[in-house]
Amino acid sequence: MKQIGIFSVLAALLLGLSACSHKKKSENIIADRVIHVAPQAPVRMQPFADERDVAWIGKTYHVSISREANDSLPMVKDETGQKFVDNAVVLTVSRADRSVFFSRTFTKRDFQQYLDADYSKTGILEGFVFAKADGDWLEFAASVSHPQTDEYIPLVVRLSRMSDVTIAVDSQMDTRSEKSEEAAAED
Repeated sequence: MKQIGIFSVLAALLLGLSACSHKKKSENIIADRVIHVAPQAPVRMQPFADERDVAWIGKTYHVSISREANDSLPMVKDETGQKFVDNAVVLTVSRADRSVFFSRTFTKRDFQQYLDADYSKTGILEGFVFAKADGDWLEFAASVSHPQTDEYIPLVVRLSRMSDVTIAVDSQMDTRSEKSEEAAAED
């Protein structure tokens, strides 16, 4: 009987020790492997061209805008080291007889004073489109952006009837819809 008592005590002791022991933690930590993508060849935007006739100061003018990647401009890099070719935009405004009234090539350098250090270093001239004829001015919307993002600085480029060019940061958000423009035109 003494043996049964000893076995009972030993069994209880083993059961107690096993209940109090902690499971050994594994040193293996499962985490996603970070894959660093090597930069590819410099990225070039697709060429863009827009031509239209515009009624301005009582006459019809032909506005031509073309954007192309320009290898002679300094390339920019994003945070991953990917290189991007900057763009040059050629704006030409011609009279009805197709004689050239104004022609100029714009690059990011033309907008430098309106850019912060980040956009100066990592931005490209992306957008340049005709906006409207407004009195003695033709107005264009331009943008310097971080490549392949929705982040940009909106700019307004104005061309006067005397061929003067002004540039400013666009502080007006264009939130009008076509219906509200039509309603304003009817008033």
